[in-house]
Amino acid sequence: MKYLLTTRADETVSDWAALVHSVFRKYAKKVNADFLILDESLNCNAARTGIGDGLWHFRIMKHYDLHEIYDRIIHFDSDILLTPNCPNLFEHVPYDCIGTVYEDVGTRAPNRIQCMNNAQQQFGQIGWKNGYINTGVFVTSKCHRDIFQPINGKFFTEWGTDDVHIGYQIKKHNFKVKPLTYQFNHMTMFSEAWNGSPNRFDSHIIHYAGRGVFEEGVTNKLEQAKLDYKRMYE
Repeated sequence: MKYLLTTRADETVSDWAALVHSVFRKYAKKVNADFLILDESLNCNAARTGIGDGLWHFRIMKHYDLHEIYDRIIHFDSDILLTPNCPNLFEHVPYDCIGTVYEDVGTRAPNRIQCMNNAQQQFGQIGWKNGYINTGVFVTSKCHRDIFQPINGKFFTEWGTDDVHIGYQIKKHNFKVKPLTYQFNHMTMFSEAWNGSPNRFDSHIIHYAGRGVFEEGVTNKLEQAKLDYKRMYE
């Protein structure tokens, strides 16, 4: 088996890269994976490649080509911190399953269901009623590579972008999913009262998606991540 860990980043997120990429590299070594930064502008330029509408999210579509080389790939967004106890996701997710956290829960459910409906209005009805994924933490194998392709020659560029696009493909192709618990992708939504207000430091992966601020008095998600990094690693 040949393994890879990817992340989407370029010069516009250099502060995040300086903070988290060293942790990613150590994790990649731990799970016997290569490490690759998806930073090619051509993967986000609709005028030249037809991928998305210039949205950086669609860099993950490079996984279609990468799965020619790699049997299994873990993707982490660059606004993520791995806690020191993070286990090997390749061992946690079976080969024939896609590993992802579902977002259509709690306070986010109505919005995410609407996004799934929007995709089906655009691409066709496939009975997709639940299972809104988040590609911030995402595990795939070579057999899943077709999810990283356009749908009828197009990409979903409304709110939700690659999460909706790839989620539609998973449902359309009827791939099996290993639903990851929130501890593998702990966003602020999972610290809310509906989920019992758990401590993010008890999770394996903290994801500062969206506003990404967990504490009062912190002004932005990068500041929050730097504070959390110090607590865990310094």
